[in-house]
This record gives sequence, structure tokens and C-alpha cells, in this order.
Amino acid sequence: MSALLALAALLLHLALMLASAPLLLGVVRSAKARMVGRQGPPLLQPWRDLLRLLHKQPVVADSVSLVFRAAPALCCAAMLAAITLVPSFTLGMATAQASDLLVLAGLLALGRAALVLAGMDTGTAFGGIGASREMLFAVFAEPALLLVVFTLALMTGTTNLDAVITTIASGQLGLRISMALALVSLAIVALAECGRVPVDNPATHLELTMVHEAMVLEYSGRHLALIEAAACLRLLIWFSLLAGIFAPFGIAPKADGQGPILLLLWAAGAAIWAVKMLVLALGLAAFETSRAKLRVFRVPELLGMALLLGLLAAILLFVSQGFAHGFGGDGA
Repeated sequence: MSALLALAALLLHLALMLASAPLLLGVVRSAKARMVGRQGPPLLQPWRDLLRLLHKQPVVADSVSLVFRAAPALCCAAMLAAITLVPSFTLGMATAQASDLLVLAGLLALGRAALVLAGMDTGTAFGGIGASREMLFAVFAEPALLLVVFTLALMTGTTNLDAVITTIASGQLGLRISMALALVSLAIVALAECGRVPVDNPATHLELTMVHEAMVLEYSGRHLALIEAAACLRLLIWFSLLAGIFAPFGIAPKADGQGPILLLLWAAGAAIWAVKMLVLALGLAAFETSRAKLRVFRVPELLGMALLLGLLAAILLFVSQGFAHGFGGDGA
């Protein structure tokens, strides 16, 4: 019975994530427009755009290789695999054993690598510029992410995301400075991974400033729909990851056959998760409205700050645990 419940939780989680990803982007766009005094697009506009693109025939240049054609599907498949690892309303899904932070980081890197190779495969100047800038940012973003993973592993003794969330939600760790440093570091990395302000501006198509848009400039039709869907899923993955690790309250525990109470726990977990996503979306909209995009060569400084904060969190936790063990106490 527990295996069937875990599978049911996974299927409901997938349906919730797939339905919410474009809607989340619509909330961010609408909130940004309202904050600057415009009416803005409808909340369901990203869904309409995806459906419209799916009905269009892609236009592919004769000079591109299989890399260009396969990149959208590979990027979208990586994001689909990633959403099965990040819990939303409940723990203990069928993929809980494989829900590892290192695996999640690898899937995110796979999606990025597919787009970078596709941008270089076109042979255009804009594609090459966007690919080189994306890899420049990844040089700083990926080590920062791994340092945060290392910090969480030191705290909880595992890199399994379900176990990390369970330990943090139990209150055993208490309030730690390392958690605050890891939160800021991971938030900066999330902005870079999702191509948001101040790292990139997804609403612009200026040749000298765009990064993500430069890599996908040659895509159209169904291929572009897959890339846009992958971008929506990536944003939702990062929001769910931040909410799950640093605000794990409200998430339903692993299903152990509680009967009707389980459905209530799942419903409450889904409602609380939706509120968290709404708060993060409004926060992102407010942040992007009040900030300007950084110059390209200033972005590594921002990501270097994230790397430094991640390193400081790991060192501080490691040293505090060493002192605590030396005096026979718990780590600070």
C-alpha cells in the first residue's frame, strides 16, 4: 500500500508542477506590470503562448546538426526529470530514494549544456556570445551550488533532499548562521540559473545584453515551445527547492497509510505550497522591478559573492562543529 501511495503522490506532484509552471511565470509577469502601473498580460498568457508555438512548424537552418534539433527535447527532458526529485506538497514520493541534491545539480547542468551546445551549433555571432556568457556564469554558479549542498550535507549527514527537508522541518538544527548564508548564496545562484534580473533580463532582445535569448534565437515553433516550457519548469524547480529547504513547514510527511487523513494532509500541503510559490513570485517581481540588469562583466562579481557566501557557510559550520565536538556539545 505504501508503494501505491508513493506512486500516487508522484503522479499528483507531476500534474501539479506541470500545470503550475507556466502559471507561475504568468504571475511574475503580471505582478511586474502591475508594480509599474501597467495592466500586464493575463495570468494564463504563458499557457496560450506554449499552445500556439506547439501548433507551429519549426524552421531549421540547413547548416545545423543533430545537436541543434535534439537540444530542446533534451533540455525539457532534463527539467521533467528534475521536477520528479523536488517535493512540492508531500515527502516520500516514489522517487524519494533518488532525490539527491547532486543528481538535481547534474540535471540542471545537463539542461544548460544542451542549450549552450545548440547556441554554438548554429554558427551565428549571437549564439556564440550567449553560449560563452552562459558558461562564464556557470563557472561561478555551479561551485556555489555545490558548496551549499556540502553545507547542507554537513548539517544533516546526507544529500538526499527528502532527508534534508525532514531534518530541517523537525527543528533539530535550530537557527544557524550557515543556513542564512546558504540561503543568500542559493538565491543568487537561482537568479543566474533562471536568467532573471540582475543577471539576465528575459524580457529583452537587445543583442549586447541578452544571454539566454541569444542561445535560443534561432529556434521557432515546437522547438521554441519546449525551450520555453523548460524555462518555466526551471523557475518552478528553484522556487520549490528554496521553499522546501528553507521554509519546510506545511509539507505533508511520508505516507504511512493514514487513510482519509492523508488526503487532508496532501490538500493542506498543496495549498501551503501554492502560497509559498505565490510569495516567492511576488518577491521576485518586486526585486526585478526595483533592480536594473548588471553589466555582463559585473555578473561574475555577483556570482563570486554567492561562491564566497557558500564557502563561508561551509567553513563556519565545519569549524563550529569541530569546536562543539571538542567540547562535547552539538554543532552551532
